[in-house]
Amino acid sequence: MAIEIPKEARKEAIASIERYFQENMDERIGNIAASALLGYFLEELGPLVYNQAVADVQERLQARVAELDIETHEDEFQYWRKFDKARRG
Repeated sequence: MAIEIPKEARKEAIASIERYFQENMDERIGNIAASALLGYFLEELGPLVYNQAVADVQERLQARVAELDIETHEDEFQYWRKFDKARRG
């Protein structure tokens, strides 16, 4: 699965890569090279980040589903208990 980012986000990412090279490396990187580097990172590292995000969401959802029985549980056969309690009270 190829990871695609919106056109505007891609432009900002390329500008960020160019700035990073300008401020932290000994040489500058051009727009085309920055775009290629972004493409490499998206293809090579993107799936790793994506898969970890999916695993995190699955873990959170499983925890929430496990809590459903606690949040939505109703005791059975309560009619007569309620009736008997009203009589005593």
